[in-house]
Amino acid sequence: MTPLRAERVHVRFGEHEVLKGVDLAVREGEWLSLLGRNGSGKTTLLRVLAGLLTPSSGRVLLDGGPLDRVPRRAVARRIALLPQSTPYVRGLTVRQFVRQGRYAARGPLGMLGEVDDPRVREALRDTGVEQWADTPLERLSGGQRQRVRLALALAQDAPVLLLDEPTTYLDIRHQYEVLNLVRDLQRERGLTVVSVLHDLAQAARYSDRVVALLDGVVHVDGAPSEVVDAVLLREVYDVAGSVLWITTNGVLKMVVVPD
Repeated sequence: MTPLRAERVHVRFGEHEVLKGVDLAVREGEWLSLLGRNGSGKTTLLRVLAGLLTPSSGRVLLDGGPLDRVPRRAVARRIALLPQSTPYVRGLTVRQFVRQGRYAARGPLGMLGEVDDPRVREALRDTGVEQWADTPLERLSGGQRQRVRLALALAQDAPVLLLDEPTTYLDIRHQYEVLNLVRDLQRERGLTVVSVLHDLAQAARYSDRVVALLDGVVHVDGAPSEVVDAVLLREVYDVAGSVLWITTNGVLKMVVVPD
């Protein structure tokens, strides 16, 4: 099954065409990572898939039907987006912030009052932020706040999770904490994940499939172990080097060795 599909998607900003006829089918239950240089259209494509940006031409299908005909609250019940940053009001506690993820399911009247919601409790528990539930967000570290932002997305209880550079501004330890958490939740909840990642090794390690954009089109599409190689480095990133695949403790890992 393909819960999300882009068909001949073009996106133009003024005279600049960012996406030039992208075709992409996202398979149910997979983790797909979008790769490419800055300006290649990764975030633009993610926003199109989320229904936040209307293509200049082409279309996106959600569960087989046109995404642009689905009401926004209905889209939010199917697709959760974790953007690069999420604004919040100072003094807002973690629990209050995560409760905002229930708007699509509960509506404006249902959001009134401090109603205990099992989906909020699950999101706090599954992301390991229960201990900070009554703590104002501004008191948390960057890594802790990223977990809370992920909890907000999970509280939507949507089967499709879109992540726009989820490791931005995090140190290496917190990067892997967040990615390990997403992988565990993907498996436990059967989520379909589409992420924009800059780190090629991280994309290769966590993704079931990678799609590399180049000049506004899909240049490479396949399993990391099959398509992440020296050719991809050269053609997509303009980097000369080798890609080594090694197995450590039964886990296949990728190492880039620049020339």
